[in-house]
Amino acid sequence: MAGSDVVRGKGVVITGAGRGIGRALATRMAAEGARVVVNDLDAAAVSEVAAAIGGVPVPGDAAAEAGVAALVESAREHLGAIDVWFANAGIARGFGLDMSEADWTASLEVNVLAHVRAARLLVPEWLERGSGRFVVTASAAGLLTMLEAPAYSVTKHGAVAFAEWLSATYRHRGIIVQAICPQGVQTKMLEETGPLRELLSHDTALTPQDVAETVWQALQDDRFLILPHPEVAKYYATRATDTDRWLAGMNKLQRRLEADRL
Repeated sequence: MAGSDVVRGKGVVITGAGRGIGRALATRMAAEGARVVVNDLDAAAVSEVAAAIGGVPVPGDAAAEAGVAALVESAREHLGAIDVWFANAGIARGFGLDMSEADWTASLEVNVLAHVRAARLLVPEWLERGSGRFVVTASAAGLLTMLEAPAYSVTKHGAVAFAEWLSATYRHRGIIVQAICPQGVQTKMLEETGPLRELLSHDTALTPQDVAETVWQALQDDRFLILPHPEVAKYYATRATDTDRWLAGMNKLQRRLEADRL
């Protein structure tokens, strides 16, 4: 497939679409001719996005088992069929080993299990017709790590790992799986990272629209890893080929963060 044909006339669902990357994805997909269902916990925000792009708002929880099921059912009612699922909703909770059990649980639910629950409901239909696309918004943290944020790092690794498993298992049966792994993006989440903000913006904090453009280009060739920050490929390669060197470099950054707080 080429150009707008990737999504033109297709049924597309985007979670976490009330703002940031999700809103930018929804805007771009609608502009390319997709029929878009937008989802977010923030009903007012998602309704505003839907009105702006001519999409359908379906507010609600895209992580809990019942919430995912309700979203899939509603989306199918509006779209007829779901062709593309952007598992974009994500959270960053807590810092360090002292973060709470509740924050760990919420991170696992939203950043990993939401994807598993959606795939369970989507994949059987896609296998029957031999096509479907599942796009996960992970993070460079899912390929590398995010200092001081263990739950975010672990769950984003989990998001990438699940996407890899889906691709390895179903790609020969027409299911395309992709993982978006940006570093710093100009969103509310970046603003709330405190001292990590400068570090995450080292290779330039992109706009959500920049990320959506990179995603759009990646839809044309079905590449698995979507890297809005191309530098991440180099960091990922170093991590794989010289892990101790990479860990030493990350620890150096950690020491710098600690020194800056003194």
